[in-house]
Amino acid sequence: MKRLIIYLFFGLCVLGFATSSQAAKIVLEGSTTVLPIAQKAAEVFMQQNPGAEVVVRGGGSGVGIASIMDGTCDIADSSRPIKDAELQKAVTNGKDIKAHVIAMDGIAVIVNSENKLDGLSKKQVQDIFTGKISDWSEVGGTAGKIVVISRDSSSGTFEAFGTLALDGKKVRQDALMQASNQALASTVQRTPGAIAYVGLGL
Repeated sequence: MKRLIIYLFFGLCVLGFATSSQAAKIVLEGSTTVLPIAQKAAEVFMQQNPGAEVVVRGGGSGVGIASIMDGTCDIADSSRPIKDAELQKAVTNGKDIKAHVIAMDGIAVIVNSENKLDGLSKKQVQDIFTGKISDWSEVGGTAGKIVVISRDSSSGTFEAFGTLALDGKKVRQDALMQASNQALASTVQRTPGAIAYVGLGL
């Protein structure tokens, strides 16, 4: 894996709702970008509170937010803000959700380690991910098909990248969709001509 350019920053947050009892089991679910932080926090919390059990799951920001609204998790990890419609649904479901920003992350554009390019402009990245550019020779690289790899639509990083890098344009239809930052990175590493984006913390 080779990082080409890093230029997008966004907040990572946790969403929780008030509960009247101190449950012995706490479930965290959501963003795979936040997952390593959540796992470490859970480990420390359980060390400090021997009677507690903290379960940490990934799945993407959208999954976490849906789960907290449905009451199947206690804390949702998200790499995007909760949407107004989601917040309204939470209120309808009787959930008093509070958001807390816990960190800032960047998005790194990555390519296969054999790629000779040292960088891309935002316009070139946008044209690659929206399908206007399909061969590396069009951006000064060695001729060859560009294989675009993207997070799936439940990912907060997918939404952040779409807003910050693509200016709201859609990712090309032939992009290979992956469910986590780790899956993106490993796919890029084994796929010549590949390009993707991951949370900087990976």
